[in-house]
Amino acid sequence: MKKNYILTMLVCAGLLAGCNKDISAPQFPDEPINAGFAKGADVSWVSEMEDDGIKFYNSAGAAQDLFTILKGKGMNSIRLRAWVNPTNGYNNTADMVEKAVRAKNAGYRVMLDLHYSDIWADPGNQNKPAAWANLSFAALKTTVGTYTVGVMNALKDKGITPEWVQVGNETNDGMLWNDGKSSVSMKNFAELVNAGYDAVKSVSSSSKVIVHLSNGYDNNLYRWMFDGLKTNGAKWDVIGMSLYPTASTWQNLNKQCLANMNDMVTRYGSEVMLCEVGMPATEAAASKAFLTDIILKTNSVDGKKGLGVFYWEPQSYNDWEGYKLGAFDASGKPTIALDAFLIEKF
Repeated sequence: MKKNYILTMLVCAGLLAGCNKDISAPQFPDEPINAGFAKGADVSWVSEMEDDGIKFYNSAGAAQDLFTILKGKGMNSIRLRAWVNPTNGYNNTADMVEKAVRAKNAGYRVMLDLHYSDIWADPGNQNKPAAWANLSFAALKTTVGTYTVGVMNALKDKGITPEWVQVGNETNDGMLWNDGKSSVSMKNFAELVNAGYDAVKSVSSSSKVIVHLSNGYDNNLYRWMFDGLKTNGAKWDVIGMSLYPTASTWQNLNKQCLANMNDMVTRYGSEVMLCEVGMPATEAAASKAFLTDIILKTNSVDGKKGLGVFYWEPQSYNDWEGYKLGAFDASGKPTIALDAFLIEKF
């Protein structure tokens, strides 16, 4: 670290010619982003926000379609969540497909995030859809498969093949509780993962299936989960992670996350991806530094198996739904945080 710092200062002092790097930004070898690296965002709120009259503006202050704005910030991929039977209809299959069509027409690659719930699924909430609540475990597995095929076919009917499909969202302790709670029965969780995996592949063999956990810096969590899944015969292609640091913790957590990603590659042969990242919108400069660094770290994963980084709901502004970790300012324009996705070579 000290050697790199001295070298950078010499360069910028003019003792070496041609320095144009920001010394406050993370410094990495001069390497291009890997071909196919996904730079993306989850924008699942967009239809609900638009229906509520929310508008989005580009950096110049002109009203513009959100998908166009994000493309202008270097993004090439869109992540969309699917809920089974949400009360207000948003994020159900039809709503998700409408957004996927918009993404496809704008030239994006698509990630499908199956929550297997009527509402948010996350480390503290993995509730079954109401219609599935009283199913036997055998019937639950069948229903996971049938539902997954149905969602995949709904996309296929519109000419959309998701490049990645999550079977579950932030499944730190499994999904579809209590049957699929991994701390109670890792075997059951593995069988549910396989039901989703097989269903995805039956429609699209090219789609990569992701098992996604939060806290991407927590290697103990990931070893516990994926050792357990492997022992119980679970199948997956990609290990997905979430990472939500603060301005004071991102440097340390990013280092831990990189170590964890490399360990997942070595231990399981898996590809890895940051499916969700975010930081308070009011800390835009720190967020840009964080994003630049985690993009570079993911890009540097052993064997080029770091597939990409997705910002979670960057278009959220003015505390939409109480969410403060977007990357648009109070006037509805992207902050400098999203400029991290523009850079192709560092």
